Amino acid sequence: MADFFKNIDANRVMYLRNQVEYQPGQVVSKTLAQNPAFGLTLFAISKGEGISAHKSSGDALVLILEGKAKIQIDETSYELGEQECIVMPAGHPHSVAALENFKFLLVVAFA
Repeated sequence: MADFFKNIDANRVMYLRNQVEYQPGQVVSKTLAQNPAFGLTLFAISKGEGISAHKSSGDALVLILEGKAKIQIDETSYELGEQECIVMPAGHPHSVAALENFKFLLVVAFA
């Protein structure tokens, strides 16, 4: 099973938020696992940056590891902070904006 994961050490206790670093004015991502049914990615987004509205073919769980973000799903906006999460359903437009520097874990399950 350890071959499923990449860009992350096996058999080591760690903080996920320390596995990706901020770059001023950028959205930084680090893929931890990916196959046709599942994706696991870490993101670090600088304050004022974001990911524009788009749709995904999979249901996506966002877990905030650090900082604060605004997530919009369809026409509804949500403010999330550390340890909060939300599901962005497949086929619905969604966007992510950094209210302050923030890091999150994205888990996507494809049908």
